[in-house]
Amino acid sequence: MSVLSGKKIVLGVSGGIAAYKSAFLVRLFIKAGADVRVVMTPASKDFVTPLTLSTLSKNPVFSSFYSDEDQDAEWNNHVDLGLWADLIVIAPATANTLSKMASGACDNLLIAVYLSAKCPVYVAPAMDLDMYKHPSTIASFTALKQFGNTVIPAESGELASGLSGEGRMAEPEHIVSFIEADIESRLPLKGKKILITAGPTYEAIDPVRFIGNHSSGKMGYDVAKCAADLGAQVFLISGPTHLQSAHSNIETIRVVSASEMFAACQQYFADVDIVVTAAAVADYKPKQAAVHNIKKAEHDLVIELEKTQDILAALGTLKKDQLLIGFALDTENEIDNAKLKIAKKNLDLIVLNSLQDKGAGFGHSTNKVTFIDKDFNVEPMELKSKEAVAADIVNKIIAHYA
Repeated sequence: MSVLSGKKIVLGVSGGIAAYKSAFLVRLFIKAGADVRVVMTPASKDFVTPLTLSTLSKNPVFSSFYSDEDQDAEWNNHVDLGLWADLIVIAPATANTLSKMASGACDNLLIAVYLSAKCPVYVAPAMDLDMYKHPSTIASFTALKQFGNTVIPAESGELASGLSGEGRMAEPEHIVSFIEADIESRLPLKGKKILITAGPTYEAIDPVRFIGNHSSGKMGYDVAKCAADLGAQVFLISGPTHLQSAHSNIETIRVVSASEMFAACQQYFADVDIVVTAAAVADYKPKQAAVHNIKKAEHDLVIELEKTQDILAALGTLKKDQLLIGFALDTENEIDNAKLKIAKKNLDLIVLNSLQDKGAGFGHSTNKVTFIDKDFNVEPMELKSKEAVAADIVNKIIAHYA
């Protein structure tokens, strides 16, 4: 999965012959999973039609503050467009457009959108070789970099003038690769390996029955996605759940029982930097699972249970430099019990759930947690979506390495 997946991209197209390549660039952004809005300068429409870019992006194309055909139409709000974007990519960026960006000469919609934006901005210059090397152009590059923008270097090759040299806009696939690599290099968890457990475990009574719980696995899956989106390599050890993860940074290891989850954690633990044990692992299992389906009888059925292996405690004894984060679900004396668990299992952080909190625990799309660190600092959080709670957990990890 590309890091551009789900990103909202404003593609700015200015008036140079390389504007024909913007059609290919839109296709590549869409293929990467991005949502694209195209903003054209008036001059760029001499080189590529708005209809082409609208068809490829599946969105209207903007080139002026209002519709020339319909004077009563609602104006195109440059502020909304600028704030909507996760990224702005201006390709091609002509010498004229670069100069306006550097000086703030706001005489078209694209410059107004650029000046309104708060997101990263990439520019892909396109011009003749002497224009590319001219002191005024170099001054524009310098100013734009000082503003925090990123310049995608032009390439060498045949130019529209018939000359050959530097100034040719980078090829669309090179632009996409450049942006992806630049984003990945800035991700706060790039290079980190994270082991995450998720979901319930099923402990067999017989071939068709088991002891389990109501965990959906959503909390662990949300933490995995959030961490992977921020650059981490994630090993997701998942108990039985209908959830799936297609993220390229997530390797899912499917298990059923507590013993299988224990074995998988033991296998991966030594090679990871962080562990988040979000799974609801059964504390007990049948001492002896029946080989055949147990038939219903007149008398009561008594099943002898034995403890499962304590995964978190075992990892705590093995811990070296790993950041170890556990979960706790309780109904009474929650804070005191969580603190005991931190000390007993050598944890760095515990995420405490209380079944007494409405909207928390199993079977909800929301959760309400309290963070308690190894120094017993207690931080209660508000009720949030599980995606937001996952982001809070990952932010704790980022802060640890800051």
